[in-house]
Amino acid sequence: MRISQLAERSGVPATTLRFYESAGLISAERTPSGYRLFGQETVRRLAFIAAAKHLGLPLREIADLLAVWQTGACAEVKADLRPRIAARLAEAERRGAELAAFAASLRSASAHLDALPDRVTPCDPECGFLSHATVPERQTERWRDAAVACSLTGEGITERVAQWRSALAGARRKEIPDGLRLTVPAERFLALAELASAEQQCCPFFGFRFRLDGPVLDFEVRAPAEAADLLADVFAAV
Repeated sequence: MRISQLAERSGVPATTLRFYESAGLISAERTPSGYRLFGQETVRRLAFIAAAKHLGLPLREIADLLAVWQTGACAEVKADLRPRIAARLAEAERRGAELAAFAASLRSASAHLDALPDRVTPCDPECGFLSHATVPERQTERWRDAAVACSLTGEGITERVAQWRSALAGARRKEIPDGLRLTVPAERFLALAELASAEQQCCPFFGFRFRLDGPVLDFEVRAPAEAADLLADVFAAV
C-alpha cells in the first residue's frame, strides 16, 4: 500500500511514517517511479509502536523491542518489556512525588498568604510570603498545641498502625528533637503523604515533614512530650 493509504489505515500521519522509516522502525519497498510501498504487516507494527510510545518508551528502546517482537516468542517480549516498564514506573513515581511536594508547598504558601493582613504599607520581612522556609515551618508547628487525643478506636487504630508499619518497612531510623526521622525510597512519598493526611484528621498532635533527596525520602514525625510513648508505639521499628 502507498504511504497515504497506510496513513489512513493506521491513523499515523505520513510525515511521522517517513520519520519512522528513517529511524528504522518500519521499512518500505520502492516502485520504479520511487513511490513507497508498505506491506500489510506494517499496520500491526505501527500499532505495536503506538502501544510502546504510550508506555513512555523512547524510539531507541522501541527499536530494540520491535526486534524481539518480530522474531521472538511472546514470553521473550514480556521478559524484555517488564524491566523497561518498571524503570518508567519508578521515574513516574519519582516525578509524582516531586509534583506532590511542590503542590503541598504551594498550598502552604497560599494559606500563609491568605492569613496575612492587607496592609497599606510596603512589604517588609515580616510578611515572609516569599520565604520558602517560613511557610512550612509555621504550618508544621500546629501539632505542638494540639490535644493529645485520637479519634480512632479499636480496629481503626490497629489498621492504621499496620498501614504505617507497612509503608515504613525497612526504614532507616534516627531520633531527632521531639520525634523520629525515617528514611525510605522516594517512591513511597505518595503513600506516606496520604497516611500523614489521614493521621492528622484523627491525631492532630502528630506533626509531619517530608524532604526529597534524590532517590530517598526523609520522613519526619514529631509529637509533644506527653505523646512520646504513642509516637514510639505507632512508628515502632519494623
